[in-house]
Amino acid sequence: MTVPVSDDRMRVLMPSRFVDRHVGGNTTYARAVAAGLQARGVRVGRIAAGSHPAMTAALETLAGVRRHPAGDILHYVGDTGPLLGTRTPTVVTVHGVASRWIDVARRPAQEKAWRFRVGRAISAADHVITVSNSSAADVADVFGVEPERLTTIEHGIDLDRFSTPTALSPEVRQALPERFALYLGNIEPRKNLVSLVRAFATPEVRALGLPLVIAGKAAWNADDSLAEIRNSPDVITLGFVSDDDRAALMQACEVFLFPSLYEGFGFPVLEALAAGAVVATSDRGSLAEVAGPSLRLPGLEPDAVAAGVVSAVTDEAARERCRAEGTAWASRFTWDASVAKHLEVYRGVLR
Repeated sequence: MTVPVSDDRMRVLMPSRFVDRHVGGNTTYARAVAAGLQARGVRVGRIAAGSHPAMTAALETLAGVRRHPAGDILHYVGDTGPLLGTRTPTVVTVHGVASRWIDVARRPAQEKAWRFRVGRAISAADHVITVSNSSAADVADVFGVEPERLTTIEHGIDLDRFSTPTALSPEVRQALPERFALYLGNIEPRKNLVSLVRAFATPEVRALGLPLVIAGKAAWNADDSLAEIRNSPDVITLGFVSDDDRAALMQACEVFLFPSLYEGFGFPVLEALAAGAVVATSDRGSLAEVAGPSLRLPGLEPDAVAAGVVSAVTDEAARERCRAEGTAWASRFTWDASVAKHLEVYRGVLR
């Protein structure tokens, strides 16, 4: 007979490479779940990382192979994890499978390596978490995960952080004009920034007198996007910004633009809605589920993005609807509910 482990005897170990350094949405997710668990009396530990990806893969595999005390759970929060079967209850979160729909997310060799790593982590895991219904369909289709091993748990957002009026830092304020459009997120092909920058070079968008501000850091395969950004007189780049400036930029922008080709969840769209921004986004992947009252771009090529930008800036009725409904919509996504569902999964794998 299995004796249930109480929550105060549970310890959840998460990869240091996500919790201890900021790499985007995976870090937001890992830190929020870790904080929520600790607030409930659950201990949170680390799975060690190395200075090179191969060393990190080895250390994360070793964490699964060695024996852990009763009550320990390994939670690999960022798609990849152990290469071998584990001796400890194991959960992996797979955020989506962009390559089911687009071919620009990774180069062929990168995609082959990623699918191998994700497939091995799923095989090693007792349970798989994903973050939207569209991602669940992608994960089940591509990796053949059985329904009983797959749970969809939507992310939450920190509503207070984004809805509370926040001042821009002096250095960021100094770099900005009074009115601006905003993209905030990683710089990578999947985000479709080449089309966005080219949209701002069209006569109809230039006539708005609204420069594009891009805040975020280069992720992977970013060369084409960075070249397009550098060569555009219509773009202001800020690089990576603090959490306070992130919220303040969203509150101050004329329109928040997110023309992504695929999202497993789409944190920035919900954050911008919580901040009271007018949001114009694609409806790809999970965005069809989570974008709520956001305005939809009519297409993802430069001319279509340009038309969407003009509409999002000039259609006052649509802008008012987005603002009026955005915060209420974003408030539906709470970390408290997300953490509670994670605990249910953890209790299940411990049983």
